[in-house]
Amino acid sequence: MQTIIVTGGAGFIGSNFVRFLLEQNVRVINLDLLTYAGNLATISDLMDNEHHVFVEGDIGDEALIKSLLSEHQPQAIVNFAAESHVDRSIDGPMAFIQTNVAGTANMLQCSREYWSGLDADRQMAFRFLHVSTDEVYGSLGSEGLFTEETPYAPNSPYSASKAASDHLARAWFHTYGMPVLTTNCSNNYGPWQFPEKLIPLMILNALEGKPLPIYGDGGNVRDWLYVVDHCAAIWRVLQAGKPGEVYNVGGNCELTNLQVVDALCSIMDELFPDAAHIPHKSLKLFVKDRPGHDLRYAIDASKLKRELAWEPQATFETGLKETVLWYLDHLDWCREVAAESYQGERLGTG
Repeated sequence: MQTIIVTGGAGFIGSNFVRFLLEQNVRVINLDLLTYAGNLATISDLMDNEHHVFVEGDIGDEALIKSLLSEHQPQAIVNFAAESHVDRSIDGPMAFIQTNVAGTANMLQCSREYWSGLDADRQMAFRFLHVSTDEVYGSLGSEGLFTEETPYAPNSPYSASKAASDHLARAWFHTYGMPVLTTNCSNNYGPWQFPEKLIPLMILNALEGKPLPIYGDGGNVRDWLYVVDHCAAIWRVLQAGKPGEVYNVGGNCELTNLQVVDALCSIMDELFPDAAHIPHKSLKLFVKDRPGHDLRYAIDASKLKRELAWEPQATFETGLKETVLWYLDHLDWCREVAAESYQGERLGTG
C-alpha cells in the first residue's frame, strides 16, 4: 500500500484530500498543527480508519519531520499546511511568514535529505507536491487569464508568503534535483471549509437572519473550484505530473462576489425559506472594501487538461447546492470549530 504524508490534513482542502486518498486505498500520515482552521472535529470520522494516522505537529519542527519520514517511509508528500486567509494576514502577517515560508523550507529540506537516502528506483518514484494559490499572480484587469508563465505579483501578506514558498519549491527542484511539483489553484468551496470564508459565512449568516457583508460593490471576480475537483486534480498531478512543473487548477467559473451571494440567497430561499417569506437577498450589506483587495483572478487550466487529461466535473450550480446542503446538515461542526477563534466578526481591516 502506498504511503503519503499530507501536511495540513485537518484543514479544509487538506481534509478533503485525505478522504480522497483513503478512497484510493492509500495509507495517509496526516500532520496538522491544529491552529484555528485545522480542527480535530474536521477529521473525527477518520480517526478509526486503520489507514489514517494523525500526528499533531508543526511543519517547522525539523526533528518531528525527520522522524515521520524515517518511520513511515512515504512515497510522496503533499504540502497543504499554510496560513491561508487574506484578512488574517492583514491583521497578523508574521504567522504567515513563519508557517508558509520557513515551514515550507523545512519540509523541503527534510524531504531532500530523506529522498537523497533512497535507492535509485524509490528516488525516481518519490514526489513532493506543493499546493499553492492563484493569488501569487496578483490582480487581473477585466481581461486575460493566469497561466503558469504569468509573472508573480502578490499583493497581500498571505499571497506574498505563498509566492515565497513557491519559489523555494522551484529552487529545491532546480538546485538539488528533488522531484517537486507545484499546483496553483483558484478559490475552493465545498464541505469542511472554515466559517470565516465567503460561502460558509454567507450560509450561516443567512440561516440566522444576520447581514450578509459584501466588500466594496461586490464586483471582485474569482474563479470558483469545487474542492472535490481540486482533490482529483492534485491526485492526477501526483500520479502523472512532470517533476519541476507547475500546474494551474481552475474551475472555469468566473463570478463576482455579488453573483455568488445572490446565487446562495436563491438556494437558501428554496431550501430554508424565511417564515415571513422575505428573500435572503434583503440581508445583503455592502461594507468598506478590504485593503489592497485584488480585482479579479481567473485561471487558465488548459495545461492540466492538455497534458494530464483533467478538467472539473462539478458545475457551480450543482457544487454550490451540495455545499449548502452539507452546511445545513453540519451546523454542530460549524459551531464547534468556530467556538474558540471566530464569531463572525470582520477581519482584515488593517
